[in-house]
Amino acid sequence: MDLNWKEKTYEQLTKEELYSILKLRVEVFVVEQACPYPEIDGRDPECLHIWLEDAGRVAAYCRIVPPVEDHNSYSIGRVIVHKDYRGKGTARRLMDKAIQAVETNYNTDHILLSGQEHLRGFYASFGFEEMTGVYLEDGIPHVDMKKNL
Repeated sequence: MDLNWKEKTYEQLTKEELYSILKLRVEVFVVEQACPYPEIDGRDPECLHIWLEDAGRVAAYCRIVPPVEDHNSYSIGRVIVHKDYRGKGTARRLMDKAIQAVETNYNTDHILLSGQEHLRGFYASFGFEEMTGVYLEDGIPHVDMKKNL
């Protein structure tokens, strides 16, 4: 394995990197989860993109989404691990990288995320606390969570 963590702004991404990231997001969030929704949401140009690459293949990915309007709430979104890398601690390392990126790069005292309900315990293990009850987003149960820094 030739594993390499990468962190880039949208402007720094190569066309090949962006294509690989979007391909994985569509494969998992749209096809694997059978959830037809607008995966390409227009926010990518504002985000910091973090991923684990294995010989040119995206093994895991997430993005740091900046606040909208005048809010000081950065969020971690599109947390994803390719099926070949699941169950190996890859998601845990990805979340560690994402939290560290927010702490290092942004002046904020908390991080938000909207996680799938079945991952509440996973996110709680990083200090995220539930802010809402379970709600449906694109037909999938989610919960909003917050981690104080």
